[in-house]
Amino acid sequence: MAKVTMTINGRSVTRDVAGETLLSSLLRDDIGLTGTHVGCDTSQCGACTVHVNGTSVKSCTMFAAEADGAEVTTIEGMANADGSLSVIQAAFQEHHGLQCGFCTPGMVMTASNLLKENPKPTEGEVRAYLEGNICRCTGYHNIVKAILAASGQDVSAIAAE
Repeated sequence: MAKVTMTINGRSVTRDVAGETLLSSLLRDDIGLTGTHVGCDTSQCGACTVHVNGTSVKSCTMFAAEADGAEVTTIEGMANADGSLSVIQAAFQEHHGLQCGFCTPGMVMTASNLLKENPKPTEGEVRAYLEGNICRCTGYHNIVKAILAASGQDVSAIAAE
């Protein structure tokens, strides 16, 4: 067992973890942050995406011990301080960027990282950046539209699909 300490959504957390404990397991099973979804366990789907020190990471492929000393943000940490939805979360809701919702946490986390790196991406840039996230419901059109809307771009001319 190794003792790890990290800041998760602004709160310091210390736990003893086995060497093979994945960050996704620590977050979901030990900490109770079940918004981080595990869909494939092979880093293909992106549903487990969280931010580690400000960078998108697929938490099913990172050992919890690797996050020792890190700042981790999960989907639960994306809301505004007053509990209201963040700009990205609100855009997903407004533009129907979700259906079953399983991929949504990973999509929101990835979109947040994209908009930090590129505040006004093109549709093609959004699609390319989402390449590591899989949605089996929407066909991505409304997810892309939501991300463009969250960036402050006018999406009124983009038809809903």
